[in-house]
Amino acid sequence: MYAIIQDRTRQLTVREDEIVDLDWHSGWKAGDKISFDQVLVVGKEGTVKVGRPLVAGAKVSAEVIGEKRGEKLVVFRFRRRKNVRRKRGHRQDFTSVKITKIHA
Repeated sequence: MYAIIQDRTRQLTVREDEIVDLDWHSGWKAGDKISFDQVLVVGKEGTVKVGRPLVAGAKVSAEVIGEKRGEKLVVFRFRRRKNVRRKRGHRQDFTSVKITKIHA
C-alpha cells in the first residue's frame, strides 16, 4: 500500500515502515506521533483512489525519528578574466520521519 501526501509545498510517495526526510519542522521532536491529513492518492494492489483534491477520510500516521543535515553543496561563482570568484556552501536541514500506518 502506498500514498501520496502533501507536506507544506512538497508532495511525496510514502509506504508503510518507510523512513522519509522532510523539510525541517521546528515544532517536531524525536518520538512525536504525527499525522498527515492531506492525502492526494491512496493505492493498494490493483486499486487506486485519487482525491479531488484530497481523498476523503484518508490519513497517514508517522513517528518522528530525529533531525539531520544533508550533504554540503558548493556553489561557486566565477567570471573569467575579471578576478571574480565566490565560493559558498549550503547544507539543508531535514526531519526524519518513519511512516507507521496508512489509513484509507
